[in-house]
Amino acid sequence: MGQGGAGIRRRLAHGTALLAAAGLLAVAVPQEAQAAAACPGRKVRTLQFSTGSVLVHKRGSYVCAVTVPKNPGTKRQMSVSVQARGGRPVVDAGRFAYRAGPVTVHVGKRCVWVMGKVSRGSVSSGWILC
Repeated sequence: MGQGGAGIRRRLAHGTALLAAAGLLAVAVPQEAQAAAACPGRKVRTLQFSTGSVLVHKRGSYVCAVTVPKNPGTKRQMSVSVQARGGRPVVDAGRFAYRAGPVTVHVGKRCVWVMGKVSRGSVSSGWILC
């Protein structure tokens, strides 16, 4: 009977670990899913910074970006900007709880500069996707 008890405890430990991992995924995945729903195409870059990240998608000749906070749910200052080389930046800025954007720009074969900000943290890509 001692052997059976150890097996049950081991299975319970594995089950608890799986539930904990699933819980972590449930917290992490909504931001990605939210950005994927907002921007069509395939994700080509994730620009991470201290308070969030900018998810960059490309579809044909268009680039789309969304800024998501690390800790969603509280309204705070956020922004996202996409600029095709030779063009003006397209910006979405304000107080948001879940995301800034999406912003979409026709880039053709031009490089883009992407920026994002959540509260005091920010990221600037430099010219990418050339």
